[in-house]
Amino acid sequence: MIDAASLLLSVAGLIFFLAGTVGILRFPDTHSRLHALTKADNLGLGLIALAVALQAESWAAIAKIVLIWALVLLAAGTSAQLVARVALQQGGAPGSGRDDAGPDAVGSTPSGQRDPAG
Repeated sequence: MIDAASLLLSVAGLIFFLAGTVGILRFPDTHSRLHALTKADNLGLGLIALAVALQAESWAAIAKIVLIWALVLLAAGTSAQLVARVALQQGGAPGSGRDDAGPDAVGSTPSGQRDPAG
């Protein structure tokens, strides 16, 4: 019974990871992509963490799994905030459909080559 629940949770988590990946590929601007990535991947990781926690042999292992999930949630939110702020500063308003990963993105030169100083 626990094995079946773990399998079901793992498959559900993988589906959310896949949905986040499709969102990155399909959405038109940085803010939409970030939303798809952070929401879907955090939920997917939570479901997979729950599946692994069901298979854990001790409370210490479950605590480590929960700690890892919490740290990933914190890191994902922080990095998404920073990326969104840079995109907004470059003129990519949320919902504008502007792809901020073009040649004028941070750290690139007009020729498309990476700027060593930035």
